[in-house]
Amino acid sequence: MKPTDREYTVDRTEEEWKAQLSPDEYQVLRQAGTERPFTGEYTDTKTVGVYACRACGSELFASDTKFESHCGWPSFYSPLAGESVEFIEDRSLPGRPRVEVRCASCGSHLGHVFEGEGYDTPTDQRFCINSISMTLRPADQA
Repeated sequence: MKPTDREYTVDRTEEEWKAQLSPDEYQVLRQAGTERPFTGEYTDTKTVGVYACRACGSELFASDTKFESHCGWPSFYSPLAGESVEFIEDRSLPGRPRVEVRCASCGSHLGHVFEGEGYDTPTDQRFCINSISMTLRPADQA
């Protein structure tokens, strides 16, 4: 991942992340990868609960902000709290700048946020998040 000047409350070495995460989780969360569309476990999930960072457990998104965008990844129109995620300019695709979304607690890559796509949501934003970046904590198990 691109280094940032930010310090995170959850701070591990890359060796510790590799020991904690599966190779696929590491590739997405720590190397800013992307899982294939329509393959993630939460793409079509309707379970009520809270989505947390798979790397550090910080709460990120509430299920009531999840919507069907048909893009192949879970989509949310707002993070759980403004400070739960951070935004970083992503110029990894030539000529197509994007905004990367990371966990504000550990800096792990979650996905990207897009605006102005015309979805009928309160924020006109689509947080396109990799399923593998999150774990779902069902409300009935809280």
